[in-house]
Amino acid sequence: METALIIGASGGIGGAIANRLRQQSVDVTTLSRSQDGFDLTDPEIVDRTLAGVSGPFDLILVAAGALEVNGATPEKTIRLLSAPAMMDQFALNAVGPALVLAHAARLLPRDRRAVFAVLSARVGSIGDNRLGGWISYRASKAALNQIVRTSAIELARSHKQAICVALHPGTVTTAFTRKYVGRHPAVAPDEAARNLLSASAALNAADTGGFFDWAGKPVPW
Repeated sequence: METALIIGASGGIGGAIANRLRQQSVDVTTLSRSQDGFDLTDPEIVDRTLAGVSGPFDLILVAAGALEVNGATPEKTIRLLSAPAMMDQFALNAVGPALVLAHAARLLPRDRRAVFAVLSARVGSIGDNRLGGWISYRASKAALNQIVRTSAIELARSHKQAICVALHPGTVTTAFTRKYVGRHPAVAPDEAARNLLSASAALNAADTGGFFDWAGKPVPW
């Protein structure tokens, strides 16, 4: 039986992914802040919780993250930058997944294909940035992409079949995006889950360290 670890499973996308995997008879372990007290911004909690999790997992997906932290909305201009708000974004969207990645070598199998995916965002792409704004969120996701890229290089040395990637889920109608969807095309969480699982299933070891969208297409760094 295949196994999966979904972090951020109380959110719209994470919950939908966990449900879809269970429908496919995958043995799913879930962690979230609201249900398990799994706070990605607390290194001691991350280390203690993951030390008690038994792998290996065929899929580890980090779906936790936020566009707003502690009520701070995305900046429309750098003139509105708040250092504490920026640090909060980095703590949750970049450092948190990095703390989980530190456990990847133990939680992934060495003898078969496995995927470690982190939900990133197209706005974290430096090459695709044509609008500006959202400084803190963009920068935290750009940092996350570098963390994934670097971790993939290290992981490949011991886990030859492992695939470590950043995934852009598209715009999804969740509480996370409700105020920001506007006229952008958006999909329901279940459709996003189906797309992301299909994209991850199509990846191979040569794709490790990459940044892909929900359709499996590469996203510029």
